[in-house]
Amino acid sequence: MNKPDLPSIPVFKLYGESLDWPTPDLLHCETISKRSREHQWEIKPHRHADLCQLLFVFKGQAELEIEGKRTQLTQPAIQVLPPLSVHGFRFSEDVQGFVVTLAAPLIAHLQQQLGHSVNALAQAESYPAGEDGEYLNSLFSALQNEYTSHQPAREMLMHSLVSVIMVWVSRQVIQRHSANQRPQRAREYLNGYIQLVEETYRQHVKVEDLAHRLGISVSHLNGTCRELAGQPALQIMHERQLLEAKRLLTYTSMTIYEMSDVLGFSDPTNFTRLFRRRVGISPKAFRDRLKADQDNEA
Repeated sequence: MNKPDLPSIPVFKLYGESLDWPTPDLLHCETISKRSREHQWEIKPHRHADLCQLLFVFKGQAELEIEGKRTQLTQPAIQVLPPLSVHGFRFSEDVQGFVVTLAAPLIAHLQQQLGHSVNALAQAESYPAGEDGEYLNSLFSALQNEYTSHQPAREMLMHSLVSVIMVWVSRQVIQRHSANQRPQRAREYLNGYIQLVEETYRQHVKVEDLAHRLGISVSHLNGTCRELAGQPALQIMHERQLLEAKRLLTYTSMTIYEMSDVLGFSDPTNFTRLFRRRVGISPKAFRDRLKADQDNEA
């Protein structure tokens, strides 16, 4: 499917129909095969002025072209098609699924129910059904059955089924947004922790207290530090303390006792033990080695 020029793209109420909205309902539901079979399984690029569509592919394959971008659906998924989005499809002949078209008043009603913080119908996105494939198929099948029937309270049940489907879509939108935001948020937490370490490494503040100041749990902080820095939060704190210890050993004549006190250790033994464990030698041996190296250079 070649990308057509915008002025030549037809604007349909429903694809292939010249009539205005052909139903008194605020939605239209049909199987994918009903319309695509009539067009040799290909729906050419077109757009809808004031309608939104939900395309649910349950079985078979679909090649979608939306705003010039091609996507293959080979697993159950829902594709959202906002108003005026240019879209065309090519389906395999064994395709199973449904197309639900929503009129503007119903779109506004659903958006009001969902809340304006999540506009699930604003972007042309596809959402894999995953383990919910059978569940979604039952919802769309029930909607199709109700649409073609003339039972009492038909409209109420149809709108209820569409609402359930839209709740599912909105949850996928929220999860995807959260997943996209997670790396940036994690980086912000790590940077915030490093800044707090810089401010408090001489005070021996507990990691729990720093996590609390960041507004997250210790396990969350440790997970973030391991993921982005390759070490837990306490080790980052120790590395900063050891860096300062090496500087003091190199550029001052402080005793080990004075140094441990400056770095917030209540007992010099604890400071020496940490230094030996992380550096491999004692603070005194570290200073003696530096002095020997300087003497050799002289």
